[in-house]
Amino acid sequence: MNDSTVTLPWLVFRQDDNGNRYRVGRYATRAEAQQIADTLDGRGRQQLYWVEKLGAAGPGAAD
Repeated sequence: MNDSTVTLPWLVFRQDDNGNRYRVGRYATRAEAQQIADTLDGRGRQQLYWVEKLGAAGPGAAD
């Protein structure tokens, strides 16, 4: 498989205290993305992490 055929449809996003949103990374499965989001969220900072599927409407819109 070459890099142009790899599908990474699950995204992890972070929102900081000022409302700025950033993409943290892209992952092949929801479970993989959720594990990253949970790990980052568990660090105890005041930031919000969530998982979305590529092309979804917003936080919590994809399953």
